[in-house]
Amino acid sequence: MTMISAHSVDEVARLSVQMRENDNPEGARALLLEAVRANADAPILWQSLGLAHRALYDSASAIVALERAAVLAPHDGKIAHGLAHVSFEAGLPAVALFDRALSLRPSDGSIITGRAAAQFVAGEFEAAISDLEAACRASPLWLEGHQTLANLKWQCGHGARFVSSYRDALAHHPKSAALWLGLLDRMMRVEDYGQAHAALADAQQALGDIAELQPIRAICASELGEQTAADAHFAGIFSQTHYLQNTELLARGARHLLRTGRPAAAVSLLEAGLALPGAGQLWPYLATAWRLLDDPRWHWLEGDERLIKRIEVYRQEELPQLVQSLRAMHKAAHEPPGQSVRAGSQTDGPLFARIDPPIVELRRRIEQAVRAYIADLGPAEPPHPTLGHRPRNVRFSGSWSVRLTGAGHHSNHVHPQGWLSSALCVAMPEAGECGAAPAGYLQFGEPPAELGIKLGATRQIAPKPGWLTLFPSTMWHGTVPIDGGERMTVAFDVKP
Repeated sequence: MTMISAHSVDEVARLSVQMRENDNPEGARALLLEAVRANADAPILWQSLGLAHRALYDSASAIVALERAAVLAPHDGKIAHGLAHVSFEAGLPAVALFDRALSLRPSDGSIITGRAAAQFVAGEFEAAISDLEAACRASPLWLEGHQTLANLKWQCGHGARFVSSYRDALAHHPKSAALWLGLLDRMMRVEDYGQAHAALADAQQALGDIAELQPIRAICASELGEQTAADAHFAGIFSQTHYLQNTELLARGARHLLRTGRPAAAVSLLEAGLALPGAGQLWPYLATAWRLLDDPRWHWLEGDERLIKRIEVYRQEELPQLVQSLRAMHKAAHEPPGQSVRAGSQTDGPLFARIDPPIVELRRRIEQAVRAYIADLGPAEPPHPTLGHRPRNVRFSGSWSVRLTGAGHHSNHVHPQGWLSSALCVAMPEAGECGAAPAGYLQFGEPPAELGIKLGATRQIAPKPGWLTLFPSTMWHGTVPIDGGERMTVAFDVKP
């Protein structure tokens, strides 16, 4: 490629964005590598190259490209922010880099929340919370700030006080529907439906009976066991056709029907939404309903033995360095809100973006194992949500580590944004600490305990350090509580 004009440089950058958005970061990277060879002084090309590397989890190369962009455009706040963010994801100290970005873009909320996240992983818990509190006081309608602050407070064990910034802001802006909805969402994320129900009454008094409160009213009534009220609320919701296009509400409605012993009605509601985007969250409830009805379609959905696969990716003697690296990342006192972890911690950010040599090697082995799983599936078998699809490339929608202690466990859950999910065991409690079998086992098929459905697990797997279990993201999974010690895993979701 010869030297190109400034206009064409912008066009190349825009094209690279389109390629990344169309799941072709490899093509974007190749285009930009050629472009920067001919136009080495164009900061937008280096910035775009850094983002293409980031999309491929090549954080080291992304940092090099963004550092070059920052040298060429030292006063560009977006480039400075990109460098700070990628450095944070890579596992490098990033607070000073966020400070630099903030000096260039002092009102950019995403830089402020990114800085707080960098402080948090550096162990500066109180500073992260204090700085975010000050920012939320200065901008009381800043929703992203309140949400991030609430999440950090929850992980630091602040309990019911974790939503205090919402309350403070509402004292000055009681008519802000967005603040009320944010407060209610945080409460429901931590499954505090009693507090959410009380706050819902306050919200209705402040806002009136606005449409956005109707689904929340139904959900709270169902989760609190108020069947008659929940029936009426859900009937009102689903009489409005646009709600039938909302897969999250369809799942909530089916959850209510299953909890109250109406699996056939749940099937009718769920089947109407299987063609919608986001249908991944419907399949696990459908599996439960089919099992309750002794419908053979359950075997088609979850009974195929190809779906759950165990692969050895490490010998036990290879694990100590990885365990040490992971353990150093677990600093929070409490699990993140809205996650399945109970009595444990979960790492923040994309684990596979880190540049620590043990994590780079971990990702290489994981990708190899996922490719082997895909190869063993054979030809696609639509409309099955797992067997009916084959991703062209191994792309991760999330990667993290979980450390359980005490009576730690995972509640039964699914990953509706994924196609394939996982559990790589890297550490288990010492003999005598874990408890009698099946303590610590990974289990499949059992619906969440709060539904009160007497369906046991369809399969349990004894965890073994070094072994990876792969399974459909739409399948209920959780773990049996341990008695004590440390149970540590790596998990990830593969994009559809």
